[in-house]
Amino acid sequence: MLRPIIAAATALALAACSAAPDRQGRLLRPVAEPSAVIAAEIAFARMAREKGTWTAFRHYATRDAHWPRQGPGPGPQWQSVQDSLKGQADPAQAIVWAPDMVWASCDGSFALSTGPATYPSGRRSRFTTIWQRQNDGEYRWVTDQGFDLEEGYTEREMIAARVADCPPRSAAGRETKLARARRGESWRSNASDDRTLAWDIELRADCSRTLSVKALQGGVMSEVFRGVSSPPVVPAVGAPPTC
Repeated sequence: MLRPIIAAATALALAACSAAPDRQGRLLRPVAEPSAVIAAEIAFARMAREKGTWTAFRHYATRDAHWPRQGPGPGPQWQSVQDSLKGQADPAQAIVWAPDMVWASCDGSFALSTGPATYPSGRRSRFTTIWQRQNDGEYRWVTDQGFDLEEGYTEREMIAARVADCPPRSAAGRETKLARARRGESWRSNASDDRTLAWDIELRADCSRTLSVKALQGGVMSEVFRGVSSPPVVPAVGAPPTC
């Protein structure tokens, strides 16, 4: 537990500095909260271990969260997480995971968390979760997927907490109130409220996927993370692959 505690403390200090009042004593606009995202991811993983994988997924997903699953027709489709997990029994053993990096938008409205995950079978992957700050300030995820873990991956000593650059302040002044969380949008490709963090997921017919995440850096949107998922193995009986 030492690594998450140290990393969360570091990220909390970063967020606290960003949230300090300006010279006139007014609060700055909404800011990144990487420590809150780290805390949400750690709590999510803990609930999966203690109460069951799908119980935790249902709890931490927004009501409009979606992910790719094999559809009734040919090829994979984007499906509602809540609908696809409704009535789904928890597996006997949980997936075990922990974050090793977080990228947050300048305003903290959205963030990416990623890290290694181990399945009951022993297979390892890299999970990626897009988190959204809700109206109560808590973080819940809008899409979550697994990608190939890098060859030779070694555990990191600390969780990297990174924040996109902030856009130039408008002449209209600073925001003092958090925007309400957006609902009912396509979360496969979208962006944070302030447009400083954006992601795009390409889903192919063989269930392979590519995730590209970009963040504002030095005045331009630069790719800061790329996840690639190889096509799953098709069972010998010829059943469609499971996305």
